[in-house]
Amino acid sequence: QVQLRESGGGSVQPGGSLTLSCTISGNANCMAWFRRRSGQAREGVASIDSVDSTNYANDVKGRFTISLDKAQNTLFLQMKNLQRGDTAVYYCAADRAWRTASSIYQPTESDYAYWGQGTQVVVSD
Repeated sequence: QVQLRESGGGSVQPGGSLTLSCTISGNANCMAWFRRRSGQAREGVASIDSVDSTNYANDVKGRFTISLDKAQNTLFLQMKNLQRGDTAVYYCAADRAWRTASSIYQPTESDYAYWGQGTQVVVSD
């Protein structure tokens, strides 16, 4: 069993920064961040695979950074230059499968068996 708990959400002005954290209980070999914008399906944002390779959705490349601190068992999502369109509930996801992702991989819900409850991010003036 893998348990995930997100934190770090909040309100920020456009152009601002925020870092989300996800504490991990149990063994996970690949992890990701997803988000659900109001009225839309949940979508992948960033992922890190079993050899620490990272992938990003096109609209966050260059602005978001996913990282994993294995000593602290914590997954991070650093978000910079936030835009109103980044307003969403952000979810941490994990899977026990050992996988390596191709350079064009986009995080996909069905690849992750374990999910956190989500943390709200609001970008507004």
